[in-house]
Amino acid sequence: MLGVGVSMNLLMMKLCLFLVIVSKLCNGYSTKLDFYPPSCQRIECPNYELIQSGKDYEIRLYNSPMWTSTAPIDDISLYSATRTGFFRLFDYIQGKNSYQEIIEMTAPVITQVKPSDGPLCASSFVVSFYVPKKNQPNPPPAKGLHVQKWGKTYVAVRQFSGFVADEDVPKEAAALSASIAGTEWAAAVDKSQAADNTTIYTVAQYNSPFEFKNRVNEIWFTFDLDNAAAF
Repeated sequence: MLGVGVSMNLLMMKLCLFLVIVSKLCNGYSTKLDFYPPSCQRIECPNYELIQSGKDYEIRLYNSPMWTSTAPIDDISLYSATRTGFFRLFDYIQGKNSYQEIIEMTAPVITQVKPSDGPLCASSFVVSFYVPKKNQPNPPPAKGLHVQKWGKTYVAVRQFSGFVADEDVPKEAAALSASIAGTEWAAAVDKSQAADNTTIYTVAQYNSPFEFKNRVNEIWFTFDLDNAAAF
């Protein structure tokens, strides 16, 4: 039995090393939003209207999408919090809901991030699945989860590839902020964030963790319709 345990530990170490290597190889981040995520050709994604395509960013309008969301998860790691939230939501769509209903997987999985005040303090994360259109009239309730229905919501977007790593996400958020600096959108984003007295951003992930090619992730700054500039 000891030999089996050692072999399993060695196998897990090799798997972890493989995932780290693949992550490094796949993290050649792209700043061009020149294609719709390939996963949206296979599974349902929320529709949006492209308002503006700028240098290294897009402005989109999402018209009333619906999400099933976790309660806030306190953690120091976006990766860990997203994993925790993902499994809660995965159980939900596999039938662990009040209707015992199976729900189709969708994309993206989004994690809203409310950063902490310090590097060793826990941030707050809310993980959400997009609700398929067929389930939106009557989404099954479940303990510990709630449904969010957005109004018309504007989103500033930066796209990048690879596996999402904790140390890279703040850099991508800062890059998006730099990309929209000086535009009418920056003022709208700042006004929305000032209302919450913090910088809030969202990480959208479109791929299964088992997919190594054509990975698409996005950083989102959402802002209210009332805060958007006229076109």
